[in-house]
Formats: sequence, structure tokens, C-alpha cells
Amino acid sequence: MKRVIAIDGPSGAGKSTISKEVAKALGFFYLDTGALYRTVAYYFSKKFPQCNDFSSLSDREIENELTNIQIHYDCDKVFLKGEDVSLLIREPKIGEFTSQLSAKKVVRTFLLPLQRKFAELYDTVAEGRDMTTVVFPDAWKKFYLDASLETRAKRRYEQLLRLGKDINFDIALQDVLERDKRDSTRKDAPLMISPDAFYIDTSKMSIEEVITLILKKVAESA
Repeated sequence: MKRVIAIDGPSGAGKSTISKEVAKALGFFYLDTGALYRTVAYYFSKKFPQCNDFSSLSDREIENELTNIQIHYDCDKVFLKGEDVSLLIREPKIGEFTSQLSAKKVVRTFLLPLQRKFAELYDTVAEGRDMTTVVFPDAWKKFYLDASLETRAKRRYEQLLRLGKDINFDIALQDVLERDKRDSTRKDAPLMISPDAFYIDTSKMSIEEVITLILKKVAESA
């Protein structure tokens, strides 16, 4: 395995933006594992357009469909059977479906080898919910990004506004609360802080400050 910087944390902690910039600064491959899960969710949303709760599907039903999914990921772009779905997977509804499906062990098992494959080929910055604990437990460097609930809800709200979505703060807050609950209580690979991960509360920090701190920590024992 190449050098891996694994970054975990809850929704709205700033993982994606910060991880992407850290990867750019170091010349590492950027692995947005959330995009992989979102692509799976997007597939299921098209396959079962009338379904609003994919957690109700049996593991066998899900496993049968997973055999039809072909994902190609290249940093900022993700393709499903050759179709660029990079923007389509960012729809709020897909985010909800992603949270439902990512709690399924069969889905996590399906995506595990795909995630680890990148680390076999490239020095990688990998961000997600279980990078430091399950996917890359022996990562070169580990970080856990966090922020207060209010801060994360505000970031989620502003993100959706930038995407042109009609949303209010209360809806964004509820979305973050539901994701937190699903991520931390799921049976398989729940969100948790790895004992050897460096914890960063980003609530009162700028993106630049967090990036600088991570790069400093990486350089200290490089």
C-alpha cells in the first residue's frame, strides 16, 4: 500500500473541500469515498424510482443489483456505466438514499476493494466515514474532522443554496441530524474516532487554517 492520509468525520465537517486541497498540495490522489456511495445510491434511485426507503430492501435484493454496477472514479469525476454522474449524485435526495444504503454491510463490502485499490496505485488522501477505522486502519496519517451541529447545519444549508436548491435552515439541520444518527448507529462500520487519529474541531477555523494544520502535522513526521 502506498502512503495514505485517511480523513474521517461527520457530514458538514469540511472533509471534502479540505481533503481535496490537501491532496493537491501534496500531489496525492484524492479519493472521495462519498462519491462512490452516492453513485450506488443514484443507481438504485433509477432502478427503483418508486422507492423512498432503501433500508427496507433485503441484502439479497441489493446484492443482486450490485453485480450490475460499474463505477469508474477519477478524482473529480465519477462514472456509472460510462455515464458522467458527477453532478447528478449531488442531489439532496441522493444524499438521503446514500445514507440509507451505506448502512448496509453488503454495500460497504462491495465498495471496500474498490477503495483500497487506489491506495495500491497512488499516494492517496481518502476521506469518508470509516477511512481510519475500517478501510485504511494502517494508514500513514489519520485525521478526524469535526464541528458543532449548528456549524455543520449552516454549511449544509449554504452548500444547498449554492446548488440552487429551495431549502431552509431547519431542513438542513434535520438532514444533518438524521445523517449523524444513521452514521453513528449503523451496525457495520459506524462513524467513530480512531484512537490514533488527530482530532480537529473546524467550527471556528477557516478552510485555510485546517489545511495548514494538517500539512504541518503531516510534515512533522514525514
